[in-house]
Amino acid sequence: MKQVFAPPSKSITHRAFICASLSNGESFIKNPLISDDTLRTKDCLEKIGATFNLTSEGFKVKGIGRVGEFEELLEFDVGESGTTCRLLIPVIASSKKIKARFFGKGRMHKRPVKDLTDCLSETGVRFFWEGEEGFLPFIMESTGLSGEKVRIKLEQSSQYLSGLLLAAPLFQNPVCIEIDGKKTVSWPYVGLTLEVMESFGQSVKVFQRESEWKEVNWRDIKRVEPGKIKFLIKPKPYVSKELFCVEGDWSNASYFIAAGLLMKNGIVIKGLTRDSLQGDKKILEIIKQMGGNFYWKDGDLVVISSELKGTYLDMGDCPDLVPTVGVLATIAKGETIIRNVAHLRIKESDRLLGVAREIAKVGAYVEIFEDGLKIMPPKKIKSKEISFSTYKDHRMAMSLSLYELVGIKVVLDDRDCVKKSFPDFFSVWSDIKNL
Repeated sequence: MKQVFAPPSKSITHRAFICASLSNGESFIKNPLISDDTLRTKDCLEKIGATFNLTSEGFKVKGIGRVGEFEELLEFDVGESGTTCRLLIPVIASSKKIKARFFGKGRMHKRPVKDLTDCLSETGVRFFWEGEEGFLPFIMESTGLSGEKVRIKLEQSSQYLSGLLLAAPLFQNPVCIEIDGKKTVSWPYVGLTLEVMESFGQSVKVFQRESEWKEVNWRDIKRVEPGKIKFLIKPKPYVSKELFCVEGDWSNASYFIAAGLLMKNGIVIKGLTRDSLQGDKKILEIIKQMGGNFYWKDGDLVVISSELKGTYLDMGDCPDLVPTVGVLATIAKGETIIRNVAHLRIKESDRLLGVAREIAKVGAYVEIFEDGLKIMPPKKIKSKEISFSTYKDHRMAMSLSLYELVGIKVVLDDRDCVKKSFPDFFSVWSDIKNL
């Protein structure tokens, strides 16, 4: 049975880089993901004084304690990394004197940040828009973060809250963060943020409201409703970490998990954390619901060739899995419905439309809802060559490659887009598919 290692977690790498950079002293980040996105975060943190020294096993990071004061305009190029942008805007705004320009490339200037900037505006941060309000590029002027209470909407991204949480210890006073709006998405990634912050010496008090407000352990929270949760954080320095090891990435491992279902002899995936807080660990629940078989052996995940069936899925907490599940749905028997993923439209591409268009090329019937998809697989997927569009989206490229395991010659218009999160993907994939 083929064995493959899961790449390091992109989400955790971003957060570890930030926490290490905001600590006093030197931290060692072992096994970080080195990709276009995470290097954007590193480069931005170096702009405010953190130093990163690469070794054979990771990065030695010398922190700055807190964001200093700057006379000159600082330019922060986030590239196409929405995570870099959303996590760092509040962190950079914690400076008592800074003028910062944020910009990117590709679809980054079409991905909204207004909910986050509106929240920061209430603390006194000023934004000057170079184009449309609520979108990059913009110039931000700040004299520090203050205020006893801030409210943030999570209808588009949980990263808005994660960015505020990362910046909260740098506020000039204790701050309470409350959730506004109608719904929350991708909630598990907030837990991931709190876990990394905790590793670097931070403690966050979390309160949930039922009949009254009650302090709870954030690890016990699985889903929240706006108006029923709040976070209390006191100013406190981050503490350097002698060793922080980045666990395997469930998002990128999802392609191998899906591959194991389609391969005659299955696959063994090493390097994943069984009790991980990563939201995309939900891929195991999803494939089980679809009839997929797997088990754990000596800490490794073993996925077995399986006959899949269609099902109904709420994927609001794991939207990055939709391209992978969309492909599997065209190979399964029966109808699959995916809901609660309207926020896919503001990813690296309009993933809702992109997934619908591309999986239809194998003969599937696909109906697009405002917040999801209905997928009816073709009676038979014929062995042939199909040209797929990636929309310059790494997750589209990797998920569509799965069709090579059912006899389709896959031609992608942009293979290099995987550099965003998994630069070695096609090297690993070549080894898998040629078994």
